[in-house]
Amino acid sequence: MQFLILAALPLCLSAADPAGTNLDAGYRSMYDLDFGAAHRQFASFKQANPDDPMGPVSNAAAYLFSELERLHVLDSELFVDDDKFKLRQHLTASPEIKRAFEGELSHARESAQRVRGHAPDDQNALLADVLAHGLESDYLSLIEHRDLAALSVVKEGRALAIRLLAAHPDCYDAYLAIGVENYLLSLKPAPVRWVLSWSGAQTSKQEGIAKLRLTAEKGTLLQPYARMLLAVAALRDNDRTQAARILDGLVREFPHNRLYAAELARIKGAK
Repeated sequence: MQFLILAALPLCLSAADPAGTNLDAGYRSMYDLDFGAAHRQFASFKQANPDDPMGPVSNAAAYLFSELERLHVLDSELFVDDDKFKLRQHLTASPEIKRAFEGELSHARESAQRVRGHAPDDQNALLADVLAHGLESDYLSLIEHRDLAALSVVKEGRALAIRLLAAHPDCYDAYLAIGVENYLLSLKPAPVRWVLSWSGAQTSKQEGIAKLRLTAEKGTLLQPYARMLLAVAALRDNDRTQAARILDGLVREFPHNRLYAAELARIKGAK
């Protein structure tokens, strides 16, 4: 499970498109729930950069987020209330969206493998692979409710993120993968955390929040995603003031995102 202030140009984009114009625009459209525009912008990036795996993996993200929005999965109350998450209802996923999503993930991974064949530490190839693992784990957990399978994918993604950051420590979007694993698994009961730690999973809440903050403060494409996760974390800690502050900024940036607006209104109404 993983739930832009564009103050700087993306740090992990290809030289073919140094400003990342279409990627930036595509992610902004996606966070504002304009998925049609996001797909068009990602398609434009793919056409201009056919060998860059960031194109297909970003388009896969648009397919996933459109499906999560259609199914109303991303309401943060679901993630704050553990009982609601455990009892979440079975969802009827779109087979067409699943095929498109999996096709783009496959394309991204094949492209990343080709690039890494001659440049093992290529930033975009590694980042695309990290994102592909995150998207796959989201689909497994949030739509198919296969939480154990999702955990395995999360661990693989974290290992790739560590490799990416060893070569490119300024690729701040990659810290999200490490933050998500640590924070989400820290919420498990102590005996479960011990077993997970023994199996190689990272389960530190403090480390998770610290890594999410790095992406929220210095990331680019994934910055709003990290900020939303920090808002959810604040709500879990009953810090409504902090959650409201984060959500207020997201609402101002993405006025058409009904999730941000609805959650902010809910928090203010509960005060």
